[in-house]
Parts: sequence; C-alpha cells; structure tokens
Amino acid sequence: MKLSVPLWLCSLLLGISYIPGYLNAFLVVSLLLDRQPKVKYSNPNDDITILIAAKNEELGISNSLIYIKNQDYAGKISVVLVDNGSTDGTISKARATAEEIGLLLLIKEEKRPGKHRALNKGLNYVDTPFLITLDADTLLHESAVRHLVSRKKSAPQEVCSIAGAILVRNSRENIWSRVQEWDYFLSIASVKRLQGLYQGTLVAQGAYSLFETECIREVGGWSDSIGEDIVLTWKLLEQGKKVYFEPLSVAFTDVPVKLVHLGRQRSRWARGMIEGLRAVKPWQQPSGYTKYLTGVNFIMPYIDISYTFFWIPGLILAFFGVYWIVGITTLLVLPLTLISYAILYFYQKSVFKSLNLKIRKNMRGFFIFVLFYQIIMSPVSVWGYTQEMFKLRRVWK
Repeated sequence: MKLSVPLWLCSLLLGISYIPGYLNAFLVVSLLLDRQPKVKYSNPNDDITILIAAKNEELGISNSLIYIKNQDYAGKISVVLVDNGSTDGTISKARATAEEIGLLLLIKEEKRPGKHRALNKGLNYVDTPFLITLDADTLLHESAVRHLVSRKKSAPQEVCSIAGAILVRNSRENIWSRVQEWDYFLSIASVKRLQGLYQGTLVAQGAYSLFETECIREVGGWSDSIGEDIVLTWKLLEQGKKVYFEPLSVAFTDVPVKLVHLGRQRSRWARGMIEGLRAVKPWQQPSGYTKYLTGVNFIMPYIDISYTFFWIPGLILAFFGVYWIVGITTLLVLPLTLISYAILYFYQKSVFKSLNLKIRKNMRGFFIFVLFYQIIMSPVSVWGYTQEMFKLRRVWK
C-alpha cells in the first residue's frame, strides 16, 4: 500500500526540521574537525592603517583610539578617521586624544550620508599594503592587531582578508545585552569557525577585519548597500580570493540594549544577506566550498519563514495540548544544540585563557538565549527580507 505525503507537509518538515537538523549536525562535525593552523610569523612589523568611519561618536572615540595606541604590535599603526556628518564633537575629541597619546591620526570629512561613502573616502588615503576596518565604538584587545596580521602573513597568497572575533563589551547592561553575549560568544563565533575551516568566511565584518588594500580597490570598494561588508566579502570571494577567521584576534563592541534597536540591527543583517545574494549568486562563486556556504544563505529565508509561520504557531498550539506541529519529540533537538555549544565553549575557553580573559558568569542570559532567542530572531529576519523585497526605507538605529 502506497502512502502519499502532501507537498505542503514535506515543505513544512524540511523548513522546520530536516534542513535545520542537517545544518546543525554539519556544524557539530565541522567544529570537531577544525584545527586552527599555527602561525608562521608570530611578531610581524608591517606598517598598517586602521580605517574608521564615524558619525556622532564623541563619547566613545577616545577609548577606541587609546586602545589602538596600546596595541603590542611591532609595526607602525596609523589611523584614518572619516567623519560622516557628525553634529557633535567627534572630530575635536579625536584630534585632542591623538595629540595627547601620540597616535598617528589623519582626519577627513565625508558630508554625504552613507558608511560606504565614508569608507571609500578613507580608502583614498591608505598607503599601506594592509588595512583594518574598525567601528568607532569597538575596543581592541591589546594583542588584536598582532594576531590579525600574523594570521594574514601566515596564510596562503590567495587569502585577502581576515575576519576578527567580535565579543560583547556591555553584557552587564541589561537582559538583552546578556543574551547577545552568548550569541556573539557561541553562535556567531561557531559559524565563523565553520566557514573559516572551509576557507570561505562569508562576512569579513566592517566592525573589525583586515584586508589587502589593493584587493578592495580591485572590486571597486564598498557598495551602496545596507550590508556593505557582506557584499564586499562576496565580491572578493567571487574573484577567487579566500577569507579566513582569527579567533585570537578579539575586539569588544557595544550591542543594542533595547529590543527595538536589536530588531533593527538584525533586520539590517538579513537585508544585507539578500543584497549579497543579489550581487553575487552562489553558483557564480569559483570555489565549491563558497558555492555551498553561500548556497546555505540562499535557503535561510525559507527556514526563517517556516520557523516564523509554522514552528512558532505550532509551539503555541502545543501549550494547549494540540501537537500538530510541535510535540514532545521536538525537545530532542536540544541535546544536539547543547553539544554544538559545548564544543564551541571549549574552544572559546582556550582562546580566553591564552588571552588572559575570563568568561563572565551569565546563566540567565544563556537560558534565554537557548530557549527563546530564535523565537525573536526569525520573525525579525523575515521582516528584514520583506523590507529588502519592497525596498523600504533603511533604518539604521
């Protein structure tokens, strides 16, 4: 006797069960196989430029510059700061701080709005082979630049960019920053380690990454997009270049502490992914690894839509004893999730130990992160896809 399964049910099971389960299993296996190669040059001294695009960063720019000055890097570090229409004292504060601490700082202005315009303006004044992009509110660990350049100097010639590791600085501010601490520490870091293993880190994030200067110029710099770092990275990969990830090169950033701001940030990330897929299709990537990795992003909207419109309503029904979509067996996904996080925790603990950092106790944030974070993030991502589909107004903060 033949049993026929309706197409809608197959689609539902794929979106909320089989594909996410496969991706989670692939992540776990890849993390177990990951072995970060040793660096060949542990103390490089190449001249390097740090490029910062800033707008109304008067309160934080001094700390960012001081942390740059305190790097244990042997080479010369110069900073190009491009002010993108600030209405506060960002420029005067930066200039005074640089003079006080003896930092090489060049300040330029780009009055036309848009981070991509500010970065491209600054690119014209970079005369070093390597540059590092850094957000104005991001603080570098004292060995961050050294580890980033060491990885680049030790990497194969086709590696044109190294993504640094971003962690949360303001994790004690409220419950939302506590939850995001685990997102950056475990989830985002695990995805970057996975992608780095296959030499195709998909986002050399603008907040903190190293690039070969000429590689950026060859692809025309940063594009006018909400996810300018995603589009840039995918264009570099399209040229046959490779992008690595360096977990020892740590920087700390402030994350949104209000749910509305967090939602806007993550919807921008979702829009940026769609922009990347429009700019460079997965099948246009020359490497089989990057074809696969960008292809995974191609199905992320399908997963988020399935999760938002089927899994979450199914969870609500389950509370009333209706197990049409979500049942007791759904809990079986938790062990696999916890295993992947345990593996990452082990890696991250060793990273922290080597950097003389301590992992903060944050069990309440971890509990909410594991059980409820995705319930918020998937609908937010769906909203981002919708915004990009209909080209709605960009909202940055």
